[in-house]
Amino acid sequence: MLQKNSNGAFILGVFICIGLITLGYFLSSAAITYKQYERSVKVKGLAERELSADVVIWPIQFAVANNNLEHLYRDIEQNAEKIKTFITKRGIDANEMSLSAPAITDKSAQQYGNNSVATFRYTAIQTVTVYSTNIESVRQLQSALSELGKQGIVFTGGNYQSRTEYLFTRLNDIKPDMIEEATRNAREVAEKFALDSNSQLGKIKRASQGQFSISSRDTNNPHIKRIRVVSTLEYYLSD
Repeated sequence: MLQKNSNGAFILGVFICIGLITLGYFLSSAAITYKQYERSVKVKGLAERELSADVVIWPIQFAVANNNLEHLYRDIEQNAEKIKTFITKRGIDANEMSLSAPAITDKSAQQYGNNSVATFRYTAIQTVTVYSTNIESVRQLQSALSELGKQGIVFTGGNYQSRTEYLFTRLNDIKPDMIEEATRNAREVAEKFALDSNSQLGKIKRASQGQFSISSRDTNNPHIKRIRVVSTLEYYLSD
């Protein structure tokens, strides 16, 4: 009876030993596999486009002066009408123009004890704003606006309010292709890294799409927009 118990204990011990060895092997293998999955490379992919803006906002600001307030308003209306007529004759629809309320200054109310008398009591600034998708026509008009200056219209400029803006509104149309290109470029970089390190490129571990940025190509060509996006991807590496 004692002999049978001894044999049973011995056999049980052998199985326990084999089980522990097997468990150790699998744990070791799993640890190695886990470490392999921890190897990764992080890369960035860039996509760029240069495209023309599709909307232009062009504020045309002019100034008038008069000692008679009624005549001042008359001059404002006449100048605004000249500008609108000049623009519509050159391909811009009247619906693409808007007129702001004139900003009128009474010089006599701003003397504050100054004995000097202003040449004109009233001055006014008026803005005709063109909002159009016809970029080329507007650019040509900007060069031809001096013709109105010869008719006595005094244009003001150089400030932020009179700055022409060019907008690109078709971003959603080009987003998918640009993201695909940025991702493809990132993978090419990762594949080159894997080749140089004698590794195999695995699946994507994580990815993040950068924000799209839209800027003018340069100060002389604000109507040409540079659109770019940078995607960041991390790939698994294996031997």
